[in-house]
Amino acid sequence: MAFCGSKHLLLLGRQNTFAKAWRSRKGVPSLHWKRCCHWSAGKSLDPEVRAFLEENTEITSSGHLTPEIRLRLLTPRCKFWKEKPDLWPYGDPFWAIYWPGGQALSRYILDNPRVVKGRSVLDLGSGCGATAIAAVMSGASQVLANDIDPIAGMAMILNCELNHLNPFPITIKNIINSEAGNWDLIVLGDMFYDEQLADGLHHWLKKRIRIQQTEVLIGDPGRHQFLSHSIRRQLHKVIEYSLPEYTRQENNGLTSSIVWSYQPSNSLENC
Repeated sequence: MAFCGSKHLLLLGRQNTFAKAWRSRKGVPSLHWKRCCHWSAGKSLDPEVRAFLEENTEITSSGHLTPEIRLRLLTPRCKFWKEKPDLWPYGDPFWAIYWPGGQALSRYILDNPRVVKGRSVLDLGSGCGATAIAAVMSGASQVLANDIDPIAGMAMILNCELNHLNPFPITIKNIINSEAGNWDLIVLGDMFYDEQLADGLHHWLKKRIRIQQTEVLIGDPGRHQFLSHSIRRQLHKVIEYSLPEYTRQENNGLTSSIVWSYQPSNSLENC
């Protein structure tokens, strides 16, 4: 099956497998990051991987909610749009799609810099790094991007370069259910595609709020797995954005994406 046309459906179908990786991964990276699970400014990228990413992605800022941000993404003009997905050598490139939840979060931060200005921000499941980039552009005092895919981390470094930013720290281990430091704000988009992962996020985020008074913003276009989860009862809609036509086509007709504020009640429910 080629990426063309059905590529997006294929990636969506593989998200359950990806969710299992989030639940089970012990923070041991693969590929060229075998000895490093924390990426910081000044560390050089593997030349072979850099060349591969530069050759097989397209720099684009169109068709999305944030034309201010340039990103390397998988587009119809890329070789692997029509190639068999199994020929991609580094695992499913979820990071190479600018998902609608992440777009909404990034747009909201760019339009409302007060949300992050002078604050520490954790971008969970960062993917292409757009929301972390938006936070840096809007004046966050500290940004950490997190994704369990080491290739996503490398792509984020390239995307920082595209936007003339010094790379922010990136951690590529599963930090759900860990202490993960103290953060003023946690942002996450498009991560509620699996019930068990959603359960884990629900309890972990609630604990961060209870212990550290962390603010949590979630980006999601209203997928069934998200709206049907119990977390939905503790969310407040912040803003809804109409998606550009290109993003609608890439997401099976979804027309809008929403930023939600997670405000769990002070119940006796276990965290």
